[in-house]
Amino acid sequence: MNTKDMLDNFFEKKLNLLKQALEKNNFEVFIAPKLSDVKQLFIKQILNKLEDIKKVSFGGSLTVVDSGIYSFFKESKDYEVIDTYDRTIPKDEFIERRRQALLSDLFITGTNAVTEDGVLVNLDGYGNRVGGIAFGPRYVTLLIGRNKIVTDLEEAINRIKGFAAPINTLRLNRKTPCAKTLKCEDCNSPDRVCNVWVITEKSFPPKRIKIILINEDCGF
Repeated sequence: MNTKDMLDNFFEKKLNLLKQALEKNNFEVFIAPKLSDVKQLFIKQILNKLEDIKKVSFGGSLTVVDSGIYSFFKESKDYEVIDTYDRTIPKDEFIERRRQALLSDLFITGTNAVTEDGVLVNLDGYGNRVGGIAFGPRYVTLLIGRNKIVTDLEEAINRIKGFAAPINTLRLNRKTPCAKTLKCEDCNSPDRVCNVWVITEKSFPPKRIKIILINEDCGF
């Protein structure tokens, strides 16, 4: 067995343990062997089994784009898409779309971290992504790569502050201290991306949040 196969086998077992932990916390959970499997799994196991899904929107997530789910909805004529990924629009429209996304039937995004005991940990700039996870949309689907797994809340916070936030400031070309130092400086920058924490211990109502765990590293 080569190195890749050993890693895949290790994380397959780890993802199954995580699935059990998340299900105890009332999340509905699926496992995808690869990112390329996610779109079809999502369509067959989640989307096609939900009723009255008319309005769809998104929280910021590279994994959602890379999976092909975003383009699937953009190309479909069966759904109204509130496109929160379009950065060419004016600032007031940029904010308004994020407000409207909180009233969608289905909200699709990722997570910054997930603990081994099945708790989601997220830090947001505007608050629209964590807001959608917490309340508003009828259903939420989260795509989570194996690189987001951490042991506990402390490690989740360290991962987000020490890696996810700084690398996202680089991705978004934000002018923050962490874009230079690559570590949290607890700044007061207007471009600060660390404003709103949400810790999701359980899905409420049960199975409102549906999770696809992916046996690949995905996103930041």
